[in-house]
Amino acid sequence: MTRLSVNINKIATLRNSRGGNMPNVLQSAIDCEKFGGQGITVHPRPDERHIRYQDVRDISPVVTTEFNIEGYPCESFMKLVMEVKPTQVTLVPDPPEALTSNAGWDTVTNKDFLIEVVSTLKAAGIRTSIFVDTNLENIKGAAEVGTDRIELYTEPYAEMYPENREKAVAPFVEAANLAHQLGLGINAGHDLSLENLAYLKEQIPFMDEVSIGHALIADALYLGLEETIKRYLRCLQV
Repeated sequence: MTRLSVNINKIATLRNSRGGNMPNVLQSAIDCEKFGGQGITVHPRPDERHIRYQDVRDISPVVTTEFNIEGYPCESFMKLVMEVKPTQVTLVPDPPEALTSNAGWDTVTNKDFLIEVVSTLKAAGIRTSIFVDTNLENIKGAAEVGTDRIELYTEPYAEMYPENREKAVAPFVEAANLAHQLGLGINAGHDLSLENLAYLKEQIPFMDEVSIGHALIADALYLGLEETIKRYLRCLQV
């Protein structure tokens, strides 16, 4: 079964645009689980432009499924996740000023750094995932640093999907098959949507988890949060 982890960053972005507590980020996490979400994902950045560090602390005790915290392993991030001890930490190579995650790790160049970070997290009992592209050397490198899982950066798949879905998915299938052979769990995320999710799941049936935020929250504006989560779950049942 491929689990759906709902990224609630965009809900926090909307709240922060006006101040106050509307929409309520904590309640949204509770509701996402109530409506069938099988995990909650957040990506706190140092400038706290969407999810704030305090949000992470507040959400952690109420999550009853899985809590996945994404981010670049700077000192403040590592201090936060070691305090909260979520189910999973997904290491993302984006600098603090990045608008959104737009690349995977070069796991070969950053091998020593990633070994240190992954070892620290695993010693604390936290499952680790490394955000990577479909470069097979980076998949092999991820296995060598000791991570439990990889998360495939799927923006290139989403961009090409409307034109040629077979061509779009091919490198992701190859990368996932290699990761699977190496004993790694496989997550996926970035620009996945109701349009392209079912086909990805069909082609990589052994994915462990997808993390979806932007498209899911946008769909919820029209469909409502409960109906939207149900539709995404149906995409994963192919």
